[in-house]
Amino acid sequence: MVGIVYVELFLSVLWFMALWVWLNYRALAWNWPVIGMLPTLLLHVSRIHDNCTEIMGKSRRGTFHFRGPWLADMDMMGTADPENVHYIMSANFQNFPKGPKFREIFDVLGDGIFNADSESWRDQRRVARALISHQGFLRFLAKISREKVEKGLIPVLETVCLENRVVDLQDLFQRLTFDTTCTFVTGYDPGCLSVDLPDVPFSKALDDAEEVIFMRHVVPEKIWKLQRWFGVGSERKLSKAREVLDSVVGRYIAMKREEMRNGGITSIDCENEDGVDLLTSYMTLGDDGTQTHDLKCDDKFLRDTILNLMIAGRDTTSSALTWFIWLVSTHPEVEKRIRDELKSVLPAGEHEKWRVFGVDETKKLVYMHGAICEALRLYPPVPFQHKEPVEPDILPSGHFVEPTMKVMFSLYAMGRMESVWGEDCLEFKPERWISDRGSMKHEPSYKFLAFNAGPRTCLGKEVAFAQVKAVAATLIHNYQVRVADGHRVMPNCSIILYMRNGLKVRVANRWSAK
Repeated sequence: MVGIVYVELFLSVLWFMALWVWLNYRALAWNWPVIGMLPTLLLHVSRIHDNCTEIMGKSRRGTFHFRGPWLADMDMMGTADPENVHYIMSANFQNFPKGPKFREIFDVLGDGIFNADSESWRDQRRVARALISHQGFLRFLAKISREKVEKGLIPVLETVCLENRVVDLQDLFQRLTFDTTCTFVTGYDPGCLSVDLPDVPFSKALDDAEEVIFMRHVVPEKIWKLQRWFGVGSERKLSKAREVLDSVVGRYIAMKREEMRNGGITSIDCENEDGVDLLTSYMTLGDDGTQTHDLKCDDKFLRDTILNLMIAGRDTTSSALTWFIWLVSTHPEVEKRIRDELKSVLPAGEHEKWRVFGVDETKKLVYMHGAICEALRLYPPVPFQHKEPVEPDILPSGHFVEPTMKVMFSLYAMGRMESVWGEDCLEFKPERWISDRGSMKHEPSYKFLAFNAGPRTCLGKEVAFAQVKAVAATLIHNYQVRVADGHRVMPNCSIILYMRNGLKVRVANRWSAK
């Protein structure tokens, strides 16, 4: 009798295992008992963006239900379907806020605009839009961007050319955008882009924080919270990074308040020839009676705002520049067309002379604009986003989502979907952005999501385009950039899409003298 029981138990287990194998045989990610699909996620974490692209490319409507371990609260609905994105970001925007879990994962950003929802987000966005579009700020931005290229980037590149050595262009771009962003946000230039390439603790801390935030997306919440509680593992790294970030930002705020106490700063003056930085603008909000707001501009608010703006300005712009220059340098036909277009905006007789391009000179560069869009399509600086539904909902793809799961959309995968961009979706083709009449083609923001979509569309879109075009035009016109022999380019694992090993290049001056 006992033997029969054991046989029945064995057969039951065997049947269960056979059923489980049959259900998972053709699955894109095996759904294991208890631990769900977590092993697949961890196994491919080093190439997670490409793995997500493969899975979504084989899923119905580019949408895939990831099942996490039992009781781990890791279930996600991943999508690369533009209709779903439009629904989440625009049509039913109110049901898909960032949510409390987003704020917890990105807690280092505090209550800044990236984490904010509802009234707090609306108030911050309204004020930020007014300040970023202010003529004083735009003058200041154009001035410091040109100065930093002339006095920072060019001397470094000239030194590299003379010494005929390999340089990490990604590092130079990070230093460039850190200096410019820090200057237009706080008014203070940290001077990180110089020939001696000094250590930059703030940038290192920001990189560390972003890597840990990324790992919070792939490690069960209870584990990383336990690490945070005991101050061990990657959470210890984040804690140390936060100390550096708080110290540096706090110092800038204190310096600005001291400057104000000494009478060096008054309300924003639109006629100020030198322009004005954003920290000054926030500290003097409403002083001239032209800007009403409900923001409490204390040190906590200023700290969160500065950090959010630093990430927006430093990381996304340097990432875009790095991938764009790499793509152009590895596609000679694109490089030639950009150089021909640059000649078309130069005065006669200056086609083969040294030139630093300003923001205004690059506004008519249609082909270059298309090439930048194409680079952003393939390598979006922010490769994924996620939201949390407030109420149960059904996406246009027919997939059901509920408040207990995250809804994540992969910008990286969306740019590689044949169903979205056609059979040549993996090719770098700036021409796809240019009409038969030679003007820019418009693509819906929920299809080309590099600058977000709907009410949360990036406020700094035009500023970013202007900066990238001015720097890239100066570099492409004056220098020959080629990837160093043996250097392997691949995406990193972070919330910002950098190159894992940097961009090691050799640079040669195209003209005999400056």
